[in-house]
Amino acid sequence: MTPVAAAPVREGFRTITPYITVPEGAKLIEFMKRTFGAEELLRSPSPAGFHAEIRIGDSVLMIGSGESVRGRERIGAFHVYVPDCDAAYRRAVEAGATSMGEPADRPYGERSGFVKDFAANHWYIATRFASTVAPEGLGTVVPFVFPPKARVFIDFLKRAFAAEEMAVFEESGRVVHAAVRIGDAVLEMGEAQEAPSLPSGFFLYVEDCDAWYRRAVAAGATSLQ
Repeated sequence: MTPVAAAPVREGFRTITPYITVPEGAKLIEFMKRTFGAEELLRSPSPAGFHAEIRIGDSVLMIGSGESVRGRERIGAFHVYVPDCDAAYRRAVEAGATSMGEPADRPYGERSGFVKDFAANHWYIATRFASTVAPEGLGTVVPFVFPPKARVFIDFLKRAFAAEEMAVFEESGRVVHAAVRIGDAVLEMGEAQEAPSLPSGFFLYVEDCDAWYRRAVAAGATSLQ
């Protein structure tokens, strides 16, 4: 038999694919459908809950659900680009989200509003200005993280996953926004004055899992499995 090479990234996924685990996964999926018109691609049941895959625009997120994850949730922050930020923001609030900031024109080239859903995920809902050009690889949903020291984290990502630094903006010595590209995906970050507790999880699709695992550990990561 002729061996068949496996594609490193599944069709429709990106190198970095967010993985959210919450006990009430069905409720979260319903929120995403009502707010963003999300499409449910897969829901695979298990004795403990289910695994689901959800598409928002051109981006796929994975959701794990069940009582077994209670107390070990993985949530996150997500920059979501939509055609009408104000309308999506209103839908999010109507679907039960808490406002973290009403829509307004921002100096970084977009109009955006911010909400927190029932599971404490943060959603930064945005519409680009007509004059704003999206960087290559920036999908509908862009994961956002809050490292205590962004430049140290970026250095780790470069050594561990060959990340490409795209932009770093500072104010008074604090990195307020930065972005890196890993494969075909973009990861955004910022040092919040009071960083939220958002223990995030991601799938990282690569051509050689073993080699990149060793590289990450050599760069300072802690092995989990």
